[in-house]
Amino acid sequence: MVDVVIAGGGPTGTMLAAELRLHGVGVVVLERDTEPPPYVRSLGLHVRSIELMDQRGMLGRFLAEGKRYPLGGFFAGIAKPLSRDLDTAHGYVLGIPQTRTDRLLAARAVELGAEVRRGVEVAGLEQDDGGVTITAVDGTSLRARYLVGADGGRSTVRKLLGVGFPGEPSRHDTLLGEMEATASPDEVASVVAEVRRTQLRFGLGPSGTDGVYRVVVPAAGVIEGRAASPNLEDFREQLRAVAGTDFGVHSPRWLSRFGDATRQAERYRVGRVLLAGDAAHVHPPTGGQGLNLGVQDAANLGWKLAAAIAGWAPDGLLDTYEAERHPVAADVLDNTRAQMELMSTEPGPQAARRLFAQLMDFDEVNRFLIEKITAIGIRYDLGDGHPLVGRRLRDVPLSDGRLYERQRTGRGVLLDRTGGLSTAGWADRVDHVADPGAGLDHPAVLVRPDGYVAWVGDDPAGLTARLAQWFGPPVRAGLVTGALAGGA
Repeated sequence: MVDVVIAGGGPTGTMLAAELRLHGVGVVVLERDTEPPPYVRSLGLHVRSIELMDQRGMLGRFLAEGKRYPLGGFFAGIAKPLSRDLDTAHGYVLGIPQTRTDRLLAARAVELGAEVRRGVEVAGLEQDDGGVTITAVDGTSLRARYLVGADGGRSTVRKLLGVGFPGEPSRHDTLLGEMEATASPDEVASVVAEVRRTQLRFGLGPSGTDGVYRVVVPAAGVIEGRAASPNLEDFREQLRAVAGTDFGVHSPRWLSRFGDATRQAERYRVGRVLLAGDAAHVHPPTGGQGLNLGVQDAANLGWKLAAAIAGWAPDGLLDTYEAERHPVAADVLDNTRAQMELMSTEPGPQAARRLFAQLMDFDEVNRFLIEKITAIGIRYDLGDGHPLVGRRLRDVPLSDGRLYERQRTGRGVLLDRTGGLSTAGWADRVDHVADPGAGLDHPAVLVRPDGYVAWVGDDPAGLTARLAQWFGPPVRAGLVTGALAGGA
């Protein structure tokens, strides 16, 4: 019996595997592909994902392989400067190809003890009160307490569950690839600048390898399933249609296509099976939110699923995953819909775009949209009126370090400036950091393992209630009480 099987070895699946391993949960990742895919769909990490990597001690690895870019307004490709610093220590976009992100997250999961099995595709599942039996295409089977489907937009797990995936089919097809070009860099830059004055779905720029360009070009045909791979002539034809030249492209490294379907799973949990990442939601890539959304799904789910397996999860904790993350994904779907409309070349959307650009000159509007895309504006409804509760907490300086450094074990943290509070009974799940010199504007805050604030104040009774709500019953006199005695 494996604790958790994760179907899908992409960034969502491997991030989740690493989160579970922080809590000692046994994890097996099943990945259909025998080798990591060569194509690069995502080009970077946004602020909230960068913070998560810092909280888990992985940021140094990502910074070593990426490049920091100044953060400003970029909703629907409308460039605006950021006039004031955001409430974060990481006010930048980290440019890093998805192939590197995939590799770093997979390496971290394996380093922590997760098992990754490549070339294994899920074909069936059956669940009962005790667990889930997963059957692979080759006929082998595996038994787990829980199964998480992180197997992409065409998720087999979601289909086997019979969970609906309503939304809109793809309307616009886009070709994506890396290839060489005979055109000079000056010619490429000049043509791209002219085309992008009206066609923001077009791009051609250096991929990071000498002489190799990343090409993104709108295509006329729409293929909902994305099953048909494009060829080099497809790229040449679409480049000539959109830019008036094919730039002499040749020697492709990889070629792909994607659409702009917008869909969301009706449910994220059915019994002992859960959905995360693209298996739970797909949307256009505008704003670069997809990979980040999946990684943040994993951070929300990981500690809750680990609590259920350890036996200390309070009633309903695992269900808060869907309650919190479903609205977040719905908001991302809506903002990508809006961005796609504003990027249309039609007169009506172009008029709306000009108006939107004027509105973004107001700092409050620009900041609101930046916080939306970078996910630092999220506030979960945790049933408390304090404005900080339900929001993620920025990195706080401590007398002997930083808050994010204290979150690397994946446990909860009570940051206590009063020194008079206690986590007695929950010390196995929550670290107490008593620090009168902490750079915090509140007496104390209780921070969940995913970095979101669950309580603010100095009232011991209020703290006790929130500890029980999020971290289960206390341990007293060395004995486990309540749900802790029941195991998984």
